[in-house]
Amino acid sequence: MSGAFAAATGDGPPLPDLEAEQRSREVRAALDGLLQIRRVTAGGGGGDPAARPADWERRQPVRAVALLLEAAGRPPSALDASGTRVATGYRVAAGERPGTAVVAWLGPPGSGAAQEEEAALRACAAALERFGWDALLYKGPRRHRFLEVEPVGPDIP
Repeated sequence: MSGAFAAATGDGPPLPDLEAEQRSREVRAALDGLLQIRRVTAGGGGGDPAARPADWERRQPVRAVALLLEAAGRPPSALDASGTRVATGYRVAAGERPGTAVVAWLGPPGSGAAQEEEAALRACAAALERFGWDALLYKGPRRHRFLEVEPVGPDIP
């Protein structure tokens, strides 16, 4: 891979298998950096840096949530060059309200993503809650479930 690290949102191309170990190292390094930002900006409040999102995360919830899901080992969905979904996994998009994100569980037609959606989204919610994000499960149009995700606590440390 070349260029700056970007967490998988579920709307990008699948990663080639040859890059899986390199990607894993990049994700771990990005998560370590995020936790360091939390420690530095915690304002001396002590406690677990994993428990409260930093200001950076609040300004860029899609990137932060995607990083946390990828670091937790949850698989991202993916698209091919024509925009067709080719992998089952999470998709993170901006929420309707500022500072929020929406997580859906998507896959190619016939992949069974709809049958595993509730359990998969609950696993995503558990991963996010460990890092200070509230993730509420909703049922939307055509009975598709999704998570609405927002940072825990006030904006000001």
